[in-house]
Amino acid sequence: MNKIILADNQAIFRAGTAKILAMEDDFRIIAQCPDSDRLYQAIDAFRGVVLMFAATLKTDLKMLMNRIAGAGSRAIVILENDDSPQPFLSAGVEGLIYRNVSGPSLLDCARRVAGGEHFEQPAGSADKREEDAVGARVRDRLTSKEMKIVALITQGCKNKEIAMRLGTTEQVVKNYLRSIYDKTGVSDRLELALFTMHHKMLFQAATAVSEQMMQTM
Repeated sequence: MNKIILADNQAIFRAGTAKILAMEDDFRIIAQCPDSDRLYQAIDAFRGVVLMFAATLKTDLKMLMNRIAGAGSRAIVILENDDSPQPFLSAGVEGLIYRNVSGPSLLDCARRVAGGEHFEQPAGSADKREEDAVGARVRDRLTSKEMKIVALITQGCKNKEIAMRLGTTEQVVKNYLRSIYDKTGVSDRLELALFTMHHKMLFQAATAVSEQMMQTM
């Protein structure tokens, strides 16, 4: 059984990653950490595990890797799509993936690192360019109201909060969500949030909409 510590300050991505890992018989998530303080506590509490941590936690990388090595554990970093991998590779992380990682690649990385190997997801691959193209197509198909709902879903908002923010009803939000699910090919709000974060062009559009809404509040 491969034991996993999952540390990420993006709750939706953390939940999606946990969902993917939990479906496999050879993985068990023993801790989920939303910040660096709890991450360090988990490292000290569990030995010989695989730590999957997000670069956005902004930890002291040298200190983190020393703590991981001292616990006899191995590390996988989750990079933002535009991050440079070099500092993390130089620090000794055994696995490197990006936010746009697919489920199968995520599992492959975790299994290889747990087995003592190294894994690096290629940046700028043809798959990544295709994912960006998919994001652009979906972005262009969504209406302005649908894009606002996507932006709020990605922030973790529930239907009631979305309805209040947009000055409408929960039933109207549900109707919009059905249309959004059809256009993106997902089946629930968690998959929608992950789909958005995995597709750069769509995520950038949702982020821009979020900033616009914040300015008008």
